[in-house]
Amino acid sequence: MPNHRLRDAFLRNGLTPASVAERLDVDPKTVERWVTQDRIPYPRYRHAIAAIVREGEEYLWPDAVSPEKAARIGQSELIQLYSRRIAVPNDLWHRLINRAERHIDVLAYAGLFLVEQEPKLIDTLKEKAAAGVKIRILLGDPDSDAVKRRSIEEGAPDVMAAKIRNVMQYYDRLQGVKGVEVRHHRTTLYNSIYRFDEEMLVNAHVLGFPAPHAPVMHLRKLAGGDLFGTYADSFDRVMSASDPAWVKEVAA
Repeated sequence: MPNHRLRDAFLRNGLTPASVAERLDVDPKTVERWVTQDRIPYPRYRHAIAAIVREGEEYLWPDAVSPEKAARIGQSELIQLYSRRIAVPNDLWHRLINRAERHIDVLAYAGLFLVEQEPKLIDTLKEKAAAGVKIRILLGDPDSDAVKRRSIEEGAPDVMAAKIRNVMQYYDRLQGVKGVEVRHHRTTLYNSIYRFDEEMLVNAHVLGFPAPHAPVMHLRKLAGGDLFGTYADSFDRVMSASDPAWVKEVAA
């Protein structure tokens, strides 16, 4: 059975088995077998190919790393654990945002703190989008049951919906910007997720505690690890069930 993911990655990057073989100093027939017969390369070649096509090894070869090894590697993906979000240094947020070159993903109910502590955030996101960074902002639907429930759990009914409407006044400036998606979800969140390329801040949600007073994990993706990927997959699931924040007008 062919490795369709590997074949697609080669095509998207203008590569052929022969050109990859030349870069890796291996026989072109060997590379052809990796594609057409789904042979799994040795680790050193997997690392090199993943770097060339800018994809994760776990995506290109899902069966290459055992669950036990993936779990061990995942432990090393945890850079720092902060007991509260307010303990995360502001300059860390600033560095992650400004250094992002491929992805900026935000999944929260409101995430109002982000625009408050980064006054130039919207302008920065516009610049990033113009440079080719893919930006996805997922905020709670202010009229959803999940938002109402979260607000009640924090002991402040209706406050969360007000925060979302407030932060949308900032994100409205991104309407029509190519490369930027702002969407609303109706999901019960167990974590807020902030991804910047291969680093991520995951803010746990704790019953009865506002997000600023809940723990945050700082993760960095490693080849073969499964912790970072778990939260990246969670983001994608919420993304697939979300709706655009701005409804396009239909011409009469």
